Amino acid sequence: MQRHPDVHVEHRSFALAPDPSSISRMFGDPVAAKEEIMRHWAAAAAHPGGEAIDVALMRSREFPYPYSMPSLLACKAAETQGGMAAHWDMFDRLQKAHAVEALNVADADVLASCAADVGLDIAHWQADFQSAATRQAVMADLGEVQRLGVNAVPTVVFAGRWMLSGAVSEPVLEQAVLDVMEGRDPSSHQPGFRALRGFGR
Repeated sequence: MQRHPDVHVEHRSFALAPDPSSISRMFGDPVAAKEEIMRHWAAAAAHPGGEAIDVALMRSREFPYPYSMPSLLACKAAETQGGMAAHWDMFDRLQKAHAVEALNVADADVLASCAADVGLDIAHWQADFQSAATRQAVMADLGEVQRLGVNAVPTVVFAGRWMLSGAVSEPVLEQAVLDVMEGRDPSSHQPGFRALRGFGR
């Protein structure tokens, strides 16, 4: 985005574990879930850029591994106050709180502290965080990703027409952006892309 200021990135909510029981349903019980997720963390930490992920610190925490919905609401409430830039700032702050500081990002006090850290008006944010409209906006996002068949993080949808799932290098992402900007189909010559049918922006 720094190199291509005409490109607009719109964050959407996605949840592997939308409620407290989701993790146990996926992995059997909270203890087994946390250990399996920590193996994924360790793999991510081994990649360039992942060095700050603190697997040992999260393993030492006594709270259950956090579920997704509180953080999704927190980011959407930030977006209500400050647009997509505020959503992005809150998302980045919560990623750091979660993976580096090993905080419980399902805890409302942790979320409020992160909102303050990124400069949001806390009273405004609290009201939005607790509002039915914010929850409805998150649920609308979740409905859209289900319709699109999204099942991996990250997933990027380009111009409502092509989808790329999974972690890829920055040059691959940039080439896809250039393809779309110049009217080319990125799925025709780059692996991993899927052309979408029947979806707009």
